[in-house]
Amino acid sequence: MLRKFFYVPSAEIYGGVGGLYDFGPPGCALKANLLTIWRKHFVLTENMLEVSSSVLTPEIVLRTSGHVDKFTDFMVRDEKTADCHRADKILEDHIDRTLENKKTPVTSDKKEELLAVRTQADAYSQEELADVLKKYEVKAPDTGNDISDPFPFNLMFQTSIGPTGKAIGYLRPETAQGIFVNFRRLLEYNGGRMPFAAAQIGLAFRNEISPRSGLLRVREFPMAEIEHFCHPKHKDHPKFKKVADTVLSLLSKENQTGEDVSVGMKIGDAVEHGVVNNETLGYFMARTHLFLLSVGIKRDKLRFRQHKSTEMAHYATDCWDAEIHTTYGWVECVGHADRSAFDLQAHTNVSKVDLNAQVQLDPPKLVKSCTVRPNMGILGRTFRADAKLLQAYLQAMDETKAMEFREKLKQGPQDVKMCNGKTYNITTGMVDIKMEEKKVSVEKFIPAVIEPSFGVGRVMYAILEHSYVEKTKNGDVQRMLHLNPSIAPIKIAILPLGSTPDFVSVVEKIKRQCVQLNLSSKADISGASIGRKYARADEVGVPYALTLDFETLKDNTVTVRDRDTTEQIRLPFDEATKIVSKLVRSLMVWPDAYKKYPVKS
Repeated sequence: MLRKFFYVPSAEIYGGVGGLYDFGPPGCALKANLLTIWRKHFVLTENMLEVSSSVLTPEIVLRTSGHVDKFTDFMVRDEKTADCHRADKILEDHIDRTLENKKTPVTSDKKEELLAVRTQADAYSQEELADVLKKYEVKAPDTGNDISDPFPFNLMFQTSIGPTGKAIGYLRPETAQGIFVNFRRLLEYNGGRMPFAAAQIGLAFRNEISPRSGLLRVREFPMAEIEHFCHPKHKDHPKFKKVADTVLSLLSKENQTGEDVSVGMKIGDAVEHGVVNNETLGYFMARTHLFLLSVGIKRDKLRFRQHKSTEMAHYATDCWDAEIHTTYGWVECVGHADRSAFDLQAHTNVSKVDLNAQVQLDPPKLVKSCTVRPNMGILGRTFRADAKLLQAYLQAMDETKAMEFREKLKQGPQDVKMCNGKTYNITTGMVDIKMEEKKVSVEKFIPAVIEPSFGVGRVMYAILEHSYVEKTKNGDVQRMLHLNPSIAPIKIAILPLGSTPDFVSVVEKIKRQCVQLNLSSKADISGASIGRKYARADEVGVPYALTLDFETLKDNTVTVRDRDTTEQIRLPFDEATKIVSKLVRSLMVWPDAYKKYPVKS
């Protein structure tokens, strides 16, 4: 990828910067094509509302969302060099080395124990992680030195807005908050109709402790996120039946014992049996599955892993990550979360702006509704700065959870463990939970959110790895990218066998036709052999090559070569570009083109 300038370390001539990469011409084209397909597959097909919000985000937005206080990873330092390492990752690496060490093999019981610890590595509290690191005598990976106890490190890049430096801002760690703070405008734009989805594509920034693995763990990265707003009690989806028979490879939380065996299941069955929480979440999982397959991810290297209760955010109802297998193991590339009503409720509480949606009831109905009223006086005196966090948590509970919590409170104070690692003891006087019956003609509600979140760089890396093939022929290594034509950076390689003015004239005509058909092309007018020219095109994933020979100058016909089969057809060059356009847009398949036109001998 470096050799062909798909992507390279930023400031490479100065040694590069960890976690920052620049995309070259083929990388830019690949990303643009991938996002074009993403927009068509999701935004256009689902009639989503696309926004583009500011990268620089005021502190109040990210404090309300919880990022200022909670967006942290646990870090350790090398006691001698002071180098920093992400605590859960060096624990995982230590376990991997222990299991792979053939000189000192572990027993089956010990292996089971280590695998269980590894699956839990990113879910431990600060204290639990410190104990585990000491128990297994984990050392600094590069030096073997002792390490410090883990401590939290906030991953956001902080800056100031304006010349005084008093207004604090952050480079956004996700694009979702830009959608949430614009919810009122989006609802108005949509004519007040619910449900609806909004989408955003853009850069996000996370100050990773130890970036590694190329595009898989970086500090600046493109994201494509969807926020589907719906009634918190009605999460069915009108199109769910269309995808119900789609079979996904599911790794439920119950099967995450270390061996991690996935089960193939129709998404319709998964929702019906409660494996996946609701239709809308299942719908987007199926649509993501179809999208990833369409852009070149291999089916047997794609699975959906459910978040365990220890790693799921306190406000989430269900979460599934689309994971893709690479040489670095299973990598989370797309998150699917039922975020409940937490985000909009939190922004409503702090901004004092009404972010409710509503539906007209005709005729009016007598309805029972659950009201949750936190007593901010007692919460404030007891928990001080954390009172608003608890208020948002309590008010985000759906009716079932709220009533269950009320019954538990009747038995005595209840501990609530939040995602900041703290546990709070809640008593009956701190919150009033009631079921009330009243006649209503309009039902107001804070919408729940189903969120698919795509790490674009990770998907790109997986596509490149799944497409890459090396073959040895006559002692030479031949490299090829079997990229799907729809996302290939260059669609057509124009390969003249000569460089006379007559050949140059035809090349220019073909290039103009490619522009008119929105096909990216590249001409190789070097003196290399045609075999070498094919190899160069194959290495960057060009799916089709147009070869201009001396017959071309006589009858305006060219040879079209298919990269994957190496089969060739011959036809007039103005027709050849149109055929390639159809092939790239999946309006024709190569076997049909091969049958229709005479084969070059």
